[in-house]
Amino acid sequence: MTDLTVAVTQMSCGPDAAANLDRAEALVREAAASGARLILLQELFETPYFCAEQDYGHLALARPFEDNPVLARFAALAAELRVVLPLSFFERDGNTYYNSVAIADADGRLLGVYRKTHIPNGPGYQEKQYFAPGNTGFRVWDTAVGRIGVGICWDQWFPECARAMALMGAELLLYPTAIGSEPQDPDLNSEAHWRTVMRGHAGANLVPLLASNRVGAEPWRDFEMRFYGGSFIAGPTGEVLGRMDDAPGVLTATLDLDAARRQRHEWGVFRDRAPHHYGILTR
Repeated sequence: MTDLTVAVTQMSCGPDAAANLDRAEALVREAAASGARLILLQELFETPYFCAEQDYGHLALARPFEDNPVLARFAALAAELRVVLPLSFFERDGNTYYNSVAIADADGRLLGVYRKTHIPNGPGYQEKQYFAPGNTGFRVWDTAVGRIGVGICWDQWFPECARAMALMGAELLLYPTAIGSEPQDPDLNSEAHWRTVMRGHAGANLVPLLASNRVGAEPWRDFEMRFYGGSFIAGPTGEVLGRMDDAPGVLTATLDLDAARRQRHEWGVFRDRAPHHYGILTR
């Protein structure tokens, strides 16, 4: 049996980047103190979710992957606590900008970058104003706790993303997220739909899944975004092992990765795939 304790976190973000980073570090330390060895922070945790509005001034928030002080700080924290930390950040690469995640292994090494593939655009989520579609392809990472696959927010609505990572051997699927209110429809609450879709990714691939969302209100010029939290951990058949409400904090669960691996091999969903019939997916 290979037991692994994992954690998801959620917090509110304000205009003070230093305070946001301190809050994120405190949550990581709390999760590690609870025994977690893999800890997921939310999408773009250094800043408010600036994609809520169109303002090219927000491009100044981006930094390169190399010599990035925030990544260096949290990689050092990963080494100190001996934990694995996927780190969402706003990346600048020359004249191109990406919504990216870097993986800090438990020895403090940065294993590389995944750039978000699916870029949404709509009221309150105007990411095409800032981010180019990722050019890395889906990626998995061999870490101290096993092979992990990480998608970013809108990626989580696409079953192809989860299946691609599972086919590359991901033993855990992780999704840092920023989702909440819909400015064009105040009565729309996507939380149950959001969670159900990702539970399906876990169950269809027999891979445990972690989703970390932000919480709280973030005011902009003409409206206010409210993020509903609801961060959760799902087991390999899609069962919810734990879920948060709309308060900041940490949620942990212990997973048996060996048992999940046996389920994947025994259930036959990969054995019985028929890729020669799937051409419609790439048209």
